[in-house]
Amino acid sequence: MSTLTIHNDPLYYKDAIKDSGWVQAMNTELQALENNNTWILTLLPTNKKAIGCRWIFKTKYNSDGSVDRKKARLVVLGCNQTYGEDYAETFAPVAKMTTIRTLLVVAALLN
Repeated sequence: MSTLTIHNDPLYYKDAIKDSGWVQAMNTELQALENNNTWILTLLPTNKKAIGCRWIFKTKYNSDGSVDRKKARLVVLGCNQTYGEDYAETFAPVAKMTTIRTLLVVAALLN
């Protein structure tokens, strides 16, 4: 447990860019976002403002307490959005494993 207190994760981007490990973690995250086609660059309409984002930094540990890797995530500041102005509806498909099993059993029986 003493290993966990040695490594302090940065709270701000300005602190993280001082460490090459965090810079590499941010580059890895940006590359993953690009590879997954997460966004499309476009011009912002004149009457709209951009929604901000921030970096979240977390050190991941192995089961023995040693450092596994540094993980950086780019997250949107959704708390700055206004319903009807910045977004119209939300949809998050979620399926329970029991539902998937049931569908597979029904499909297997009907096949």
